[in-house]
Amino acid sequence: MKANELEERLVQFSIDIILLTKTIDKSFASEHLAKQLIRSAMSSALNYGEARSGESTRDFLHKMKICLKELRESYINLKIQKGSQTISDLNKLEELLKENDELISIFVSSIKTASNKLK
Repeated sequence: MKANELEERLVQFSIDIILLTKTIDKSFASEHLAKQLIRSAMSSALNYGEARSGESTRDFLHKMKICLKELRESYINLKIQKGSQTISDLNKLEELLKENDELISIFVSSIKTASNKLK
């Protein structure tokens, strides 16, 4: 996958998360989870932008690992919200869980490739 395509997927993932959080109930827990989900999803997109202009392979790798951590956090958050039934649009929730999982796989693969270049 090309860097521009991955960046677009991350941006769209962030947008979709923002739109999804509009469907949450108004409990304290729901709002807390939604705010954290927005932060972690957006962080993966923003850090990927930084990674693309990394000053070295080590810098690139470090930022890619941050993206991966944020994506994993988003995935767990979505699973918690699914289990606690705080989001009413279950179809979109399932779609985003799948996209999130695919993005995690892409980053794991990219990190392995970049790590092998350092060896």
